[in-house]
Amino acid sequence: MNSRVKTGIGVVLTAIMLFPVYWMVNVSFTKDTDMRHDPPLLFPLHGTLEGYRAVIDQQMPYLGTSLLVGLGTVILTVALSAPAGYSLAKLRPRGGGALSFVLLMAQMIPGIIMAMGFYAIYLKLGVLNSAAGLVLADSTIAVPFGVLIFTAFMSGIPSELINAAKIDGAGTFRTFRSVVLPVSRNAVVTVSLFAFLWAWSDFVFATTLDGGGPRQPITLGIYHYIGNNNQQWNAIMATAVIASIPATLLLILAQRYVAAGVTAGAVKD
Repeated sequence: MNSRVKTGIGVVLTAIMLFPVYWMVNVSFTKDTDMRHDPPLLFPLHGTLEGYRAVIDQQMPYLGTSLLVGLGTVILTVALSAPAGYSLAKLRPRGGGALSFVLLMAQMIPGIIMAMGFYAIYLKLGVLNSAAGLVLADSTIAVPFGVLIFTAFMSGIPSELINAAKIDGAGTFRTFRSVVLPVSRNAVVTVSLFAFLWAWSDFVFATTLDGGGPRQPITLGIYHYIGNNNQQWNAIMATAVIASIPATLLLILAQRYVAAGVTAGAVKD
């Protein structure tokens, strides 16, 4: 097949996949009076910022909560999964293979089942409707993935590097903190990115564990906003656009590290 034909097909398929994103942005700038225009306007000829003003006035607390939960999930996930990955990769504990299998199976448990279990536990502990509860719940999704990524990446670190640190008098923790963790930057960025994106986009845990809380994430903000303003589609789409910006920027900035992090350990020398 001609290279130009392949390029043309690729461009057409990319345009089809990106069209919903474009339409979301287009509607966010469209006036309410033009929303039912027939045929639909492909460009916001009489653009407005009313939707974005509504977002700034009403949705900023939800965005702040999502940012707090996302950062908390990243910190907890890295703090737990990095040492665990180092242990499985280099310390070879007894039962490490079985633990890796359990972590893999844990990723197959449906989120709604985990949410029901968390709800019963949180109800007894009195931590429903709290940001800390969401951080812990979201981390249960990210930690198994993080352990597997760190294990694969750290398995590729030369043993000579670790042995040299031990010869210099470094203990296990010092070796991990001063030698292994700095050279695992790609894995740290990869795990942090996916943990943040999972927490940022979570709806199941949010609506189950924080449905009536005073500080709710942006996914619930959009959900409530649609119910309360089902005719103001420009405001709804503006909320979706702003909620997409952090994830998009993180993916663009971290793509080089993610590519290296997720392929680590795939090829053996």
